[in-house]
Amino acid sequence: MDDKKKILIVEDDAFLGDVLLQKLKLEGYDASLVRDGAEGLKVARDQKPDLILLDIVLPTMNGYEILEAKHSDASINKIPVIVISNSGQPVEIARALSLGVKDYMVKAQLDPQDVVAKVKKFFDTAAEAPAGRLKGRIILWVEDDKFLSDLLSTKLGREGCISLYAENGERALNILQTERPDIILLDLVLPGMSGFDVLAKVKSTDEIKDIPVMVLSNLSQEADIQKAKQLGAVSYLVKAQNDPDDIMKEVAHALG
Repeated sequence: MDDKKKILIVEDDAFLGDVLLQKLKLEGYDASLVRDGAEGLKVARDQKPDLILLDIVLPTMNGYEILEAKHSDASINKIPVIVISNSGQPVEIARALSLGVKDYMVKAQLDPQDVVAKVKKFFDTAAEAPAGRLKGRIILWVEDDKFLSDLLSTKLGREGCISLYAENGERALNILQTERPDIILLDLVLPGMSGFDVLAKVKSTDEIKDIPVMVLSNLSQEADIQKAKQLGAVSYLVKAQNDPDDIMKEVAHALG
């Protein structure tokens, strides 16, 4: 790697920290490890890394305090952060995302190689898709899962999108009577009217049939995927297989 990316690991778990440090160095990254929160913030200010891997529970200063200090410091507030935490509680994830983190990984659900893969994917995605690529785009998001809706609303806001939200199919169709979004992100399992019914209605209505519809669903059966595409979906993403960055990338691709 000719231009080595600098990665700061702020992690007090001796085993995980050492393994991540070794693996990232083997991948060609200029990685460094700090085990203390306050020291991690100082190193971030001194070294200006390209990415920070941040634990939440740390001595002297926790991850949230670091994120809050970083958010208010113009010299480092643009440095991207991926959180690696023992907590997978939605309220904790939402708090971290509200403070600007790029991704959130739960320790119990990963091994060190997953982190390395996430880091590589982050840098690849950043190189392919500059920030603000969706600025000014109007996106209608149809989803009844409040946590996922909040998460994606945050992500859409950071992209500079104008976000319209509907918690069910009927509400989505009401919005489409007066609004013309650039794209619709559509769940399939919804209260009342199903996503399939919404998709069919959109594609059979002359005024809105040209709006691209991207399905984002927990349904992963080939029959469901084919049905959605036959009804006119431009793409089909399975929720468990795609994180918010993946979704934004697909939206940008669908919009050209």
